[in-house]
Amino acid sequence: MFRGEAVFSLQGKKALVIGIANEDSIAYGCAKAFHEQGARLAITYLNTKAEPYVRPIAEALDAEICLPLDVREDGQFAQLFDAIGQVWGGLDVCLHSVAYCPREDLHNRVVDCSRDGFTTAMDISVHSFIRMVRGAEAMMPAGGTCMTVSFYGSEKVVDNYNIMGPVKAALESVTRYMAAELGPKKVSVHALSPGPLKTRAASGIDRFDELLARAAAQAPTGELVSVADIGAYAAFLASPEASNLTGGVHYIDGGYHIRG
Repeated sequence: MFRGEAVFSLQGKKALVIGIANEDSIAYGCAKAFHEQGARLAITYLNTKAEPYVRPIAEALDAEICLPLDVREDGQFAQLFDAIGQVWGGLDVCLHSVAYCPREDLHNRVVDCSRDGFTTAMDISVHSFIRMVRGAEAMMPAGGTCMTVSFYGSEKVVDNYNIMGPVKAALESVTRYMAAELGPKKVSVHALSPGPLKTRAASGIDRFDELLARAAAQAPTGELVSVADIGAYAAFLASPEASNLTGGVHYIDGGYHIRG
């Protein structure tokens, strides 16, 4: 639940959220916070197998648009933005929370990552964010906010995070470059960097329970973050009060990242 009395509002803002799998998803925490602050929602699901899990969530959040999106299919991106244009005429906020690497490559050393595995991870985890922002740019003539989700393994070696570390480093770099390119149009671009938490995507990382335990032990707050914590921060970044912020990697991790 969004905590405390809000000092900002997303009332009437139109927000696209990509990456909800279930109520443990970071994207769900963000969508819920956007909704609680008054935003109108468009939510995507991966495919027909995922739809029965995501559509009830979309309905509970009063989403006005709920459509399929496999980010590997450029045609589906075009269809999504066409539908948003027809229903809303524009966008104010986009949240991208999509990452994937084939299991064998994810569990291998970086030096052993296959070409296909690397290409797949970069395409789904990084280039799909570029494609989302490209589509959103044309729908944000008065400015807006685009966000993605990274992790501390982008800058420091985290055991068993493997090839996703370099992939997230690339994601943070494109965030900075797109922020510089779109700043004159008042479109801000951010990367959220939560500490480790249990999500469906994270469950594929080898020995992930050990990473969770270390993070809780090392964080100055002594606890892991929740999807509600992440959503609260994302909602602020989406608000007019944060319109002069862009290009940042925002740590939401109980201070875990400050430990040596």
